[in-house]
Amino acid sequence: MINRGIVNPQEEVAVLVKALANSGSTVVNLGQMLNLCAVNALGRVMLGYRVFGDGSSGSDPRADEFKSMVVEVMVLAGVFNIGDFVPALEWLDLQGVAAKMKKLHKRFDAFLSTIVEEHKANVAQNQQHTDLLSTLISLKDDADGEGGKLSDTEIKALLLNMFTAGTDTSSSTVEWAIAELIRHPNILAQVQQELDRVVGRDRLVSELDLAQLTYLQAVVKETFRLHPSTPLSLPRIAAEDCEINGYHIAKGTTLLVNVWAISRDPAEWTDPLEFRPERFLPGGEKAHVDVRGNDFEVIPFGAGRRICAGMSLGLRMVQLLTASLVHAFDWGLPNGLLPEKLNMDEAYGLTLQRAAPLMIHPRPRLAQHVYRA
Repeated sequence: MINRGIVNPQEEVAVLVKALANSGSTVVNLGQMLNLCAVNALGRVMLGYRVFGDGSSGSDPRADEFKSMVVEVMVLAGVFNIGDFVPALEWLDLQGVAAKMKKLHKRFDAFLSTIVEEHKANVAQNQQHTDLLSTLISLKDDADGEGGKLSDTEIKALLLNMFTAGTDTSSSTVEWAIAELIRHPNILAQVQQELDRVVGRDRLVSELDLAQLTYLQAVVKETFRLHPSTPLSLPRIAAEDCEINGYHIAKGTTLLVNVWAISRDPAEWTDPLEFRPERFLPGGEKAHVDVRGNDFEVIPFGAGRRICAGMSLGLRMVQLLTASLVHAFDWGLPNGLLPEKLNMDEAYGLTLQRAAPLMIHPRPRLAQHVYRA
């Protein structure tokens, strides 16, 4: 069932906060709940409605399955596939990568077909839809005679790109941010002090508050630096022969940018392995550095003409989620685990996942009426 009602991402974040507050003494899998929030927030922007759940809780088994599908596609996309390097062996599919991708494709196709068909039915009943999917469907139905007509397959491909690129990346970045703050309680305290000063304790953070949260923005930048969502960026193909630092790059060569290594380069960063948000504060050594692709020291969204199309939405979502979680809760670890012992290992894949999910206990710190709103 798809749940309707057009609202903004901020309201979806409020649903997450309420669900966390209602978890009581239960330890939660923060990554799963963040992913549900990100999928529904993006769904409201793209489709005009939330995709999973009814808004009464922060969990949905179908959302967990969707996250597992996204993680699987990112893992498969990052696998060293011998067929890519020895074309004569590609047909053998020695590692089973192609077979797994085909199976995963069928699961995604079923999920997206349901969304498209239900949306078509609703558009037919109500012509006032202004969301992205309605626009794409109108391009399918109203060919302009100049190649403007879209097929269902192309529409589903666009939706797949947006859901896979725009959900797991944001949720995993916020999960890393909360993990780092738990490991650095002094930094967490400073962020909460700033939030209490700017927002107070009688309401949730709004998007309008973000511009005043200087330290929070520095924390987000430092998270992007240490834990870029796509550590090797996305593959690019050289459009022509070129030379870079003495290396000849032939036309057609597949190129990867090691974003992870660039943002940990000791020639550019003091204490590159340390989580130090103050480096981005006014007066810090990297105060001028931004994450929007203009400063190559840290490029979590890429740079140039092929920079991430969803950069603005993604950055705003990461900032709002991180601010809201830090503002609304103190965080405890299960089984008496000490913050400095928290597992920070990374999992292999196209996106930078945590090797172990962040299992934590949220403790509300705001006025009780805030969580009931």
